[in-house]
Amino acid sequence: MTTDMASALPGAGKRIGILTSGGDAQGMNAAVRAVVRTAVTLGAQVYAVFEGYQGMVDGGDGIRELDWDDVGSILGKGGTMIGTFRSKDFREYAGRKRSALNLLANGIDRLVVIGGDGSLTGLDQFRGEWSQILAELVAEGQLAPEVAAAHPALMFAGLVGSIDNDLVGTDMTIGADTALHRIVSAIDDLSSTAASHQRGFVVEVMGRHCGYLALMSAIAGGCDYVLIPETPPEAGWEQKMCAELRRGRQAGRRDSMVVVAEGACDRQGQPITSGYVRQVIQDTLNEDARVTILGHVQRGGAPSAYDRWASTWLGHEAVLEVLNATPGTTGPVIGFRGNRIHHAPLIEAVAKTRKVPELIAAGDYNAAMELRGGSFTEAARIFAEMSSPSRVDAGAGSKRIAIIHGGGLAPGMNAAAADAVRLGISRGHTMLGIQGGFPGLRDGKITELEWADVEGWLVGGADLGTRRTVPTVEELYRISRTLEDQKVDALLMIGGWNGYEAAHLMHAEAERFPACGLPIACLPASIDNNLPGSELAIGADTALNVITEAIDRIKMSGAASRRAFVVETMGRHCGYLALMSALAGGAERVYLHEEGISLNALIDDVEWLRSSFAAGRKLFLAVRNEEANPLYTTDFLARLLEQESQGLYDVRQNVLGHIQQGGSPSPFDRLLAVRLVSRALDLLNEGFINAKPESFYLGLVESKVTASPLAHMLDDMDTTFRRPKNQWWLALRPVMKAVADAPV
Repeated sequence: MTTDMASALPGAGKRIGILTSGGDAQGMNAAVRAVVRTAVTLGAQVYAVFEGYQGMVDGGDGIRELDWDDVGSILGKGGTMIGTFRSKDFREYAGRKRSALNLLANGIDRLVVIGGDGSLTGLDQFRGEWSQILAELVAEGQLAPEVAAAHPALMFAGLVGSIDNDLVGTDMTIGADTALHRIVSAIDDLSSTAASHQRGFVVEVMGRHCGYLALMSAIAGGCDYVLIPETPPEAGWEQKMCAELRRGRQAGRRDSMVVVAEGACDRQGQPITSGYVRQVIQDTLNEDARVTILGHVQRGGAPSAYDRWASTWLGHEAVLEVLNATPGTTGPVIGFRGNRIHHAPLIEAVAKTRKVPELIAAGDYNAAMELRGGSFTEAARIFAEMSSPSRVDAGAGSKRIAIIHGGGLAPGMNAAAADAVRLGISRGHTMLGIQGGFPGLRDGKITELEWADVEGWLVGGADLGTRRTVPTVEELYRISRTLEDQKVDALLMIGGWNGYEAAHLMHAEAERFPACGLPIACLPASIDNNLPGSELAIGADTALNVITEAIDRIKMSGAASRRAFVVETMGRHCGYLALMSALAGGAERVYLHEEGISLNALIDDVEWLRSSFAAGRKLFLAVRNEEANPLYTTDFLARLLEQESQGLYDVRQNVLGHIQQGGSPSPFDRLLAVRLVSRALDLLNEGFINAKPESFYLGLVESKVTASPLAHMLDDMDTTFRRPKNQWWLALRPVMKAVADAPV
């Protein structure tokens, strides 16, 4: 890059400081990496403030410049490479005064701070005092007047790093998704040993004032009872809990699982400890129970795919914010609302967050839950229904709802089917299972499903079976006869595009085959994430985590050599898995069908790669969507890179294949499944009550579950390439470019 080009960049002449403060959270390193690389790409200099605010107070080596390569291997590591510390010195005015002097000694007047509400509150206080501090430093002769004049204001952006997910106004904080992975994985593991011994387990998770981790892990893990700070249990809760555990055993369960948030209290404000819960179970049920306190393992280890790509996006946005800020700009806290970047006034967000424990202490639990947001309240209601169902007996007038899978296998299909059975039974319906997809429906392979029949279905796979077969018009006659014979009142289709096509065909042919005109609800389940009306499909997050873990291992295999990797992901003509895994895996290039692959672009990539390895690069990763180009295949790309390497590197290709469809579903996919199922059953029931049955397809759009008429399904789709016309994740392409294109 020439000097003239560098000076024209928006970050030219600007210096940014970055620090992590408070408790560590997985994904902080991803955010640090994104801040450094985006800033360098835009021509700014970045200085790491080591050990949180303490490094700012101490100055010297506590503030050091970082360049592109300094953050080259941190994306998949837990913790924070620049350290974190709860600084007492920074809480004092004298400490903040020293901090300002040390920042200005390095020419820094822009900060990106990643931390909790306490860290961000201190940051805003520092900003408010900045002009006063500078005036005092000038008056004392410690700061030159021209330096003070050149840096009249402190500009900042705050990112929330907290595994508790406790910031009001944002959907997910950095680290929360990974912590949830740790907890659910532990619950899955404990369930197997608990079942072996017919034992109960009490699992204590973090969350002093926020029950997010406890509540969501209890739902995702299929647990029996949960205790969270926001809704302290009423007097006599011990007997109610034991009654639910006893009911589960009577239904055939060999294990019991109770999740306790570390901040759980009763309505008198007395702590409810995991040890006390264990003792209650043993004394009341005469049952062996054990306590597992997960502790700091929830903070440790490699971040999930989400905490990598989301933190990367946040870091990129934070740099844009501080580079565009001007004196007088009030720095925001940047988070997510509905898979979109959201800027919130820092003080307002922190004030609402701190209001929650005050409301709990005052006994205003409804207000506390309201501040947590609609999805949190919805999750609490669903868990109560699934763990303490009214179990309405299906009488003669109950509706018979059949569950069917269609399309390719997606992790989470089983979980969605299990949720449908249990929620459906609790709402008074008779639930049916169709074996083998639409061919099974044609052949009458339908059985009634009871509560115990879906025990253990939270793991991967699809016990009902799934097929990609779309019935012909001629087969609809046999399908309609089956529906009539089995007296099916509604169909719940959980699957991919082939399943959607089959449901749409049935709906379209209802005049010829009236039985096919029954209400149908389509729920998206596909690793390709290519379905109409939903920004995310059940299974896509699990596949993304599988790919990211595979990339970690692939990169590790090349750490001792100079090597380039080309990795192929699934997705057909939808590049979601490719782009998001490229971000999460730290790839330098990604090839998508949406963008195409041109010969000129490949020539540029080869030249850049050769120059990069000549300059000292040791590893390169490209991710290719399986249908990115019919001729420029993964094998072709690998051979091209090898041919043009001039001995600077060797090349390996990896087609990940069907491992992307396997594995236990991620917490997100389990939680998405239960939300979609609950809403689908609500809509079907509304149609039954109002005698206006309708067919629809559901999805998650900007964090809300939405439903659209099935008749309009094709309006949302590019049917040639079997993907939605509008794909939100394509907005991350500039982020990918900013963190991947290293200057040579």
